[in-house]
Parts: sequence; C-alpha cells; structure tokens
Amino acid sequence: MSAVFHPFAAHAGHGKVPAASQGEGRAMTLLERLMPKSEDFFSDFEAQADAVVEGAKLLKDLLEDFTDVPQKVAAIKAVEHRADDITHRAFSRLHTQFITPFDRAEIHRLLSRIDDVLDLADSAAARLGLYDIDQVLPEARELAGVLLAQTEKMAEVVRGLRTFRRDPGAVLEGCREINALENQADSITRRTTAKLFRGGSDPLTVVKWKEIVDLIESATDRAEDVANVIEGVVLEHA
Repeated sequence: MSAVFHPFAAHAGHGKVPAASQGEGRAMTLLERLMPKSEDFFSDFEAQADAVVEGAKLLKDLLEDFTDVPQKVAAIKAVEHRADDITHRAFSRLHTQFITPFDRAEIHRLLSRIDDVLDLADSAAARLGLYDIDQVLPEARELAGVLLAQTEKMAEVVRGLRTFRRDPGAVLEGCREINALENQADSITRRTTAKLFRGGSDPLTVVKWKEIVDLIESATDRAEDVANVIEGVVLEHA
C-alpha cells in the first residue's frame, strides 16, 4: 500500500480515534483501492539499473582493452545521457502521479542513487580520455570488475523490488551481497592508494590515477546506497 496516505493516523497519547476520523480513514482506504498504483516507477528503476550495468561493462572493457579510447568514452557518455532521460521522466512522473508504490521520498532517493552510479562511472571514463593515460593501472581494472559485479547484482535486486513481498528475503540477501562488494572495493582502493604513494611514480601520474580510482570507488559507494534504500523499503513494507 502506498506510503503517500497517512493523514488520519491516531496521534500518540490521544487514545481512541474519533468516529469521524475513522470514517475519513475508511474513505481514504477505499480511495486508495480504487485508484491504481502506477507500475511505471518499477519500469523506470529497471531501465535505469540496466543502463548502469551497460555503462559499467563499457568502463571495464575500456580498462581491459585501452584502445580507441575516445570512441569508448563517447559510448559510455551516450549511455549516461540515455539514463538521464529515464531519470528525468521518472522525476516528472513523481510530481504528477497521485498514487505511488511507496514513499515519494524513497522513490526520489532511489532514482537519484541509481543515476549517481552511472554518473560517477562516466566521470571516471571521461578522465581516462582526458588525462593522456599511457598505461592502465591493473588495480583500476580490478576495481572496475567489482563495480560491474555490483551493478549486475543491483539490477537483480531492483528487478526483485517489483514483487518483493513474495520473497523479501531474496531481495535483502541481494542487498547484503552489494554491501559486501562495496567492502571489497574499499579494500582495493586502500591497497591501490598505498601502492601509488609508495611506488615512486611520477607525481602527476599519481594524482591522475588517484582521482580515477576514487571516482570508481565512489560509484561502488552509491551502489551500496541503492541497496540501503531498497533494504529500507523492503523492511518497512514487507
């Protein structure tokens, strides 16, 4: 049931709800049942998540085969633009849809966090194209692989959100897996940073790779945020 309607809840410490309020509450419940909840938001979440997977795969492919860099960076940017269109359409619907699947603030947060994952991956790709990188840092490939695995699990969890009441445990387990992958990304990032600063590399190279690695790691943070939002929705509504 939508979290949008809670205007007739009893106030703490006031005892029994007045009969008039009970009648209003029953009328609102009937209204909620008569007004269909839009499934379009779930389609938006899923389309967003699929775009994120596509972008993460392109980023990993770029780092695995560092050739034709401008074209590969442009391909990631094109996916990011397509995802932005999905996000903006969903935000517009959020402001006009009367009945929503769950709380509007949570829908807004979920749309924003999914979008953030791809924005950060795109930013990392853009810097790979701009910073005159000659040789790819192996740990960056490893980190991109973790991000891809995380986004694939994220897409699975997002798809499960549509019917999470049937098996909330499966969705929650997926959220835990996303969190575990984020911990793995943190470990890789710490190891990579230590290697950069103690390896005797050119300072400018260190700065370039530190920024790129931090952007990819931040993308894994946002994917964890997606999992946290979904976990909260499931625990509240299951």
